[in-house]
Amino acid sequence: MGIEKLTDKQEKQDKIVHMFDDIASTYDLANRVLSMGIDIQWRKKGCDKAFEILDQKELTQITDVATGTGDLLIYWKEQAQKNGVAVDKYVGIDPSVGMLEVAKKKVDFAEFIEGKAQELPIADESTDVISISYGIRNVVDRVEALEEFYRVLKPNGIVMILEFTKQERSGMIDKVVDFGMKKVLPKIGGFISKNYEAYKYLPESIEEFLTTEMLAQELEEAGFEMKYTKSFSMGISTLLVAQKK
Repeated sequence: MGIEKLTDKQEKQDKIVHMFDDIASTYDLANRVLSMGIDIQWRKKGCDKAFEILDQKELTQITDVATGTGDLLIYWKEQAQKNGVAVDKYVGIDPSVGMLEVAKKKVDFAEFIEGKAQELPIADESTDVISISYGIRNVVDRVEALEEFYRVLKPNGIVMILEFTKQERSGMIDKVVDFGMKKVLPKIGGFISKNYEAYKYLPESIEEFLTTEMLAQELEEAGFEMKYTKSFSMGISTLLVAQKK
């Protein structure tokens, strides 16, 4: 039974990775169109808050997990300069070869490594920051991933998560948001990427995911101390920042 569950998990994870391989070339365009560019502000806010809580001006490494096309690394560097923070090394890790091919062409200041969130190919206590934007939802072995984040972070290191967490939607505005996520988003994303199933997966994966409170609890159970949570745009996106004790 245990082996069967392991196989099912691996098959599900492989399917998700292949899906991202398929949409890699149009991923950035779809993101900008679907969010109308507001996701850039969400990402910058996450970087700024992490720097504020960490409160250090010289960092050895920032590691972006499930980095995709490397988008967040660009904002890490921009916000580091604005906050007067010197960063020696930027690293992006992702299991999708297709995404990494796009990232390497777009981001010339970072090192990119093929790897999984639950098996990070970096040393113990080697990074000051771990970030994952809209990716933890796609990690099947999420608890193992959070344990890996704890392993590779330096003492007092920061984990910054941006995610579409599950929301209880009941009011009229909530119903409008829900309609947009389930009906409009798959059609627009499918049209841009020519892969309707990939963008149909997005709202479905959110429904199957955790609430903000549940994700915060999992972080605490992995050994982190929650420092900050904030919802953006009527609860569509959530920022969580935690610190290694």
